Amino acid sequence: MADAPPFHSPTTHGFVRVAAATPVVHTADPVANAEEHVALIRRAAAEGVELLVFPELSLSAYAIDDLVMQGALLDEVERQIALLAPLTAETGVAAVVGAPLRRDDRLYNCAVVLGNGRVLGVVPKTYLPNYREYYEKRWFSAGGDVSSHDGALTLGDEEVPFGTDLVFEAADRPGFVFAVEICEDYWAPLPPSTRQALAGARILLNLSASNIVIGKAEERALLCASQSARAMAAYVFAASGWGESTTDLAWDGQATIHELGACLASGERFALESHLTIADVDIERIGLDRLRNGTFADCARDELDGYVFERVLFEAGEARTGGPLRRPLDRFPFVPDDPARLDQDCYEAFNIQVQGLMRRMKATNGERLVIGVSGGLDSTQALLVACRAFDRLGLPRTGILGYTMPGFATSEGTKSNAWTLMRALGVTGEEIDIRPTAMTMLEGIGHPFAQGEPVHDITFENVQAGLRTDYLFRLANHHGAFVLGTGDLSELALGWATYGVGDHMSHYNVNGGVAKTLIRHLIRWVADREVVGAEAVPVLRGILDTEISPELVPATDGKIQSTEGTVGPYPLNDFFLFYITRYGLKPSKVAWLCHEAWRDASRGHWPAGTPEDERVEYDLATIKHWLRKFLVRFFQTAQFKRSALPNGPKVVTGGSLSPRGDWRAPSDSTARVWLDELEANVPDA
Repeated sequence: MADAPPFHSPTTHGFVRVAAATPVVHTADPVANAEEHVALIRRAAAEGVELLVFPELSLSAYAIDDLVMQGALLDEVERQIALLAPLTAETGVAAVVGAPLRRDDRLYNCAVVLGNGRVLGVVPKTYLPNYREYYEKRWFSAGGDVSSHDGALTLGDEEVPFGTDLVFEAADRPGFVFAVEICEDYWAPLPPSTRQALAGARILLNLSASNIVIGKAEERALLCASQSARAMAAYVFAASGWGESTTDLAWDGQATIHELGACLASGERFALESHLTIADVDIERIGLDRLRNGTFADCARDELDGYVFERVLFEAGEARTGGPLRRPLDRFPFVPDDPARLDQDCYEAFNIQVQGLMRRMKATNGERLVIGVSGGLDSTQALLVACRAFDRLGLPRTGILGYTMPGFATSEGTKSNAWTLMRALGVTGEEIDIRPTAMTMLEGIGHPFAQGEPVHDITFENVQAGLRTDYLFRLANHHGAFVLGTGDLSELALGWATYGVGDHMSHYNVNGGVAKTLIRHLIRWVADREVVGAEAVPVLRGILDTEISPELVPATDGKIQSTEGTVGPYPLNDFFLFYITRYGLKPSKVAWLCHEAWRDASRGHWPAGTPEDERVEYDLATIKHWLRKFLVRFFQTAQFKRSALPNGPKVVTGGSLSPRGDWRAPSDSTARVWLDELEANVPDA
C-alpha cells in the first residue's frame, strides 16, 4: 500500500490539479500538433497537473474545412493518438485531446480521453452547429444518439468505449470523476454536462474551437461560470488559439477554470506560444456542497430517469501536487480582496441590514428605538444602520435613543467616541453610569469585589453586561421603543455574548448575520461615501482604530482586556467559521487552508483598507491552537445561546446561525469528533 499523501499536499485535502492547454495550432498537420501535445503534457506533469484538456480537434486543427474528410489526414490522427497514449503512463497525466474519428462509415468530432497509457474512451460531440459561420454537419455526424452500449470504437487494434454516456472515475481517488463535452454542447439549452454532473462528474471539461468576435469571450466566461454553478461542479474550458486558419475567422485561445461559479484561473488570450492555464479544483468541497443541496439529488432522480452512464475507471496514481495551492484563496472569506466586489458587498450588506430594520419598524408601527452605544465597532455599525433606516422612513433621528453606559472598565477613549458619534449623527444621547447598580447587585450576591477585593471573574463581567441590556429593555418599555441588538455573527459563533438579558438579547439584531471582519469594512464604506452625513466621518475613522474589547475588566499595567487574546484573532475565527459552516470541511482541511492563506503576508492580495499592522502571518501551530478552541466553543459550549437568538436578517453567504435558518444543532452536543480529527491529522508545526 502506498504511503498516505503528506499533510501539506493539496491532494491530501481533496484537490485535483487541472489544466487547460492552449497549443500553437498547425493547420492540417497531426504530426506537428502531436509534438505540441507532447510538450504540453510533459510541462503539465512537471507542474503537478493530473488532468489536462486540449481544444476541439486539437490533433487535426479545427478550421480545415473539407480537408477533415481526407483519408490520409484521418489515418495520421489515429497514428498520433496511439503514440500519445503511452505518454500518459509515463507522466501520470490524464489528457483529453480533440480528434476527428471514423465509426460505421460516419465521421465524428471527438474528445479522446487518454490515461494509464491507453485510450480510456472516446466522447463524440452531441450538438453540431450549422448556422452563421459554422457548417459542421457538412462533415460530421451528431453524437447525441451514440451510446457506449451500442458498441465500441476501433482505434488501431483496440476496442475502446465510445458514446456520450461516459463518465471517467479515478478508482484510487474518491470524488475524482470527470466528463467531457465539446464546444457547441454547452451553448445548448440543456448541455450534456448537466446530466454528466447529475451522474456524478465533479469536473466538466470542454474542448472548444469557438472563434472570437467582439464580446464573445465574456459570453463564454459567463457560460462557464453559470454551468459550474448550476451543475455544482468545476468547469475547464480550452479554446483554439494561434495557428488556426484565419481565412474567414479569428481565434483567441481563451482558457478558463471555474468552480461553483467562481473563476479560479484565466489564461492569456491571443498568445503566440503554447501555454497552460492551471488551477487546483476542490472535488471534496463540490461533493459536500451537493450533499447539502437536496435539489441536486432530486434533479438527478428526475433527469437521469432512462439514462444509464457508464463509468470508465482509471488510476490517478500517487499525489504529485505538492507545493503552494494553485487557486485564489481569500484570507478573509467574508471580505473579498477585489475592491469593486468589496464595494458591492458592502452596499448589499448595509442595505440588507437597513431594509430588515425598516420592515421591523413598519411591522411594529415603531418610531423609536433604543440602542447601547459603546464606542466600539458593533454598536457603531448598528447605529449607522438605524440612522439610515430612519432617514429612509422619513423619521427624525432624535427617535433613536442612544445610551452610553460606563462600567468599571470603560475607557475614556471609547466613552468619548460614543458621545462624539451620537452628537455627529444627531441622535438622542444619554449616559447611565451602571456602576452603582452593579455594586448593589454584587453586594446582594456576596461577591468579593463588593468587599474591596480585586476579583474580576465571569460574575463580575456579566453583572455589568447583563445590567446594560436590562436597562435598555426597561428604557424601551418606558419610551415605547424596541431594543436594537449589536452582537455580530462572529461573537455568536464563539458564544462571546452574555446569555439572556445580556448582549445576546434584543428585540431585533441587525448585526447577527455580519462577520466581525466585515464590520470594519462596512463602517469604512459608510464613512468613505458619507452615507449618513459628513459630520460623523472623523469619529468613524477613530473608532476603526480602536482595539476590540468588552471593557468589563479594568486594565492591568496599562493593557486593556483583549477579546482576541481570549477567543483568538477574529480573522482566524471567521476563516474557521466560514469553511466549517458553509461547506462542512474537516478541521484538518480548514487548518491547512488557513495556513495556506495566512503563512506568508507578502503573498496574494489584501482587502482594500487593511492596515499594515494587521497584515500579519500565522504559523500552523498558532492556527491549530485557536482552531482547537474554536471547535470547543462552536460545537460544544455556545449552541444553547444560538438556539434562542432574536430575529435579524441573514447577510453573508453561509452566515446565518439562527435556529430558524442555516444552522440547526443540539445544545448538548460534544466537540469530540472534530477535536479528534484535528489532532489525528494536523501536525503541531
